[in-house]
Amino acid sequence: MAEGGRIGPRVFRIAIPASRIDVSRDFYETLLGIEVDATVPSRLYFHCGDVIVALIDWTVEARRDPQPTPDYIYIATSELDAVYERAVALEARIESVIEQRAWGERSFYCRDPDGNRLCFVDDSTLFLGRGAEWA
Repeated sequence: MAEGGRIGPRVFRIAIPASRIDVSRDFYETLLGIEVDATVPSRLYFHCGDVIVALIDWTVEARRDPQPTPDYIYIATSELDAVYERAVALEARIESVIEQRAWGERSFYCRDPDGNRLCFVDDSTLFLGRGAEWA
């Protein structure tokens, strides 16, 4: 805990660039299985627990040539098989089918319509870094 009983720094929002915000909206609403918070016209907020996944139309926000995220965004889910089926139905670029990883997680990797990298992990198998048998 931080000084004065406050909780220390925490991640509260992850920004993902989108070149076609309406296509991204449909993709993420279906893939995540949750409704979007479209409060800001150039941003779509998906409330995933304590973290917001924000799809941002960089062209509206004065940025040119949006580039995909440089690394994977990891999202835990209790319905991994259903999310995988939705990803396939959405024609997401599947980079790895559901597999049990060497570190114990059960997951799959894919990309959204803009090429942003996503990894979905079965939340009952999350590896959080401490005490791994293989470490």
